[in-house]
Amino acid sequence: MFKKILIANRGEIALRIIRTCKEMGIKTVAVYSTADRESLHVRFADEAVCIGPPPSKGSYLNIPNIIAAAEITNSDAIHPGYGFLSENSKFSAICAKNKIKFIGATPEQIDGMGDKSNAKNTMKLAGVPTIPGSEGLLSSVEEGLSVAEKIKYPVILKATAGGGGRGMRIVWKPEDFEEEWNVARQEAGAAFGNDGMYLEKFIEEPRHIEIQIAGDQYGKACHLSERDCSIQRRHQKLLEETPSPFMTKDLREKMGEAAIKAALAVKYEGVGTVEFLVDKHRNFYFMEMNTRIQVEHPITEEVINYDLIKEQIKIASGDPISGKNYFPAMHAIECRINAEDPYNNFRPSPGRITNLHVPGGHGVRVDSHVYAGYTIPSNYDSMISKLITIAQTREEAINTMERALSEYVIEGVKTTIPFHTQLMKNEDFRKGNYTTKFLENFKLL
Repeated sequence: MFKKILIANRGEIALRIIRTCKEMGIKTVAVYSTADRESLHVRFADEAVCIGPPPSKGSYLNIPNIIAAAEITNSDAIHPGYGFLSENSKFSAICAKNKIKFIGATPEQIDGMGDKSNAKNTMKLAGVPTIPGSEGLLSSVEEGLSVAEKIKYPVILKATAGGGGRGMRIVWKPEDFEEEWNVARQEAGAAFGNDGMYLEKFIEEPRHIEIQIAGDQYGKACHLSERDCSIQRRHQKLLEETPSPFMTKDLREKMGEAAIKAALAVKYEGVGTVEFLVDKHRNFYFMEMNTRIQVEHPITEEVINYDLIKEQIKIASGDPISGKNYFPAMHAIECRINAEDPYNNFRPSPGRITNLHVPGGHGVRVDSHVYAGYTIPSNYDSMISKLITIAQTREEAINTMERALSEYVIEGVKTTIPFHTQLMKNEDFRKGNYTTKFLENFKLL
């Protein structure tokens, strides 16, 4: 087992990792930018090293500084959390070169799943259902039009190096194809330095359902059931729950088997997520694989009593997994509480938190790094906390969430609490009638 782990991240996920390390008797090293000097992950780690200025490029994405911090503190492993360098194959390779264990996927696994076109081909060969579309990257507008005619409109153009909805365009008819192609390529090139595009059938009324997986160094893999992530805005998740209200026992088993096939196809090592789109007829299609811990991992932990960060660390240290598949015994919901103004198009609201009261009570978990007097910097993601409720039934979990939101007081910045409060009261949401398009018609009162 590792003696000391450096956490190459910040905020709530850094604090989350520190907590598990402490319980495992492992020393921790926090890294921080000058903007995060007063952050709780810095305060609670055994050691802390400043790695640069507020912009991520100079700090949390600065590989030489992070490796240097690991070396001067004699850290034998690095946990990247999510975001930043967590799916950076170069970083994973540099860690290995410096004999520091990267707690995550290998460079080959990251590259194999990071390129969406290659990932899709790998899944096809493994027998995992994929969305009909182009065979690899499109070479021209003409090729795109030809593929679209075969699979029928609507279709969606996607950047092969994309994420967060950038480089994606829906095309409803042939006359619009060339214009959307040009816009998508330009956006992808600017965002990712790669304007490669591929084409897929656009799935109408989709659910975004992901399967949590774990794989060890000995060729064994298991799944830990699903999370429904369909409540999202501009492809950014706002709420997740498990089990999905759309899922059936048969569908859960089929998707779980498909996720294990995906993991075995790339000999996956670590904790990861296989993401699917599910249409209204409950046909499911592989979308992508995230080779890291997910933001929403706590809801899975709560319904199966399973510490996913501990499992990551154990797998990285060489421990085998049990190979047992897990199914939810309870219901959990996570609301992402962000420093954003839901009444002003979710505009970021950085600033100082002047007053804070965190909800508690039975069935409530709050993962956060903020406190009264803490200043939310403008340089990073606007997440304040993850508010999680756990209950025997979905209705009880929603009622507990409604109560917890009513107790949550954050003053000094705008937050998404009013949005989530109204969502809990929405009749369609309470019935489980929602898709990824749900928020397009959701009116905030």
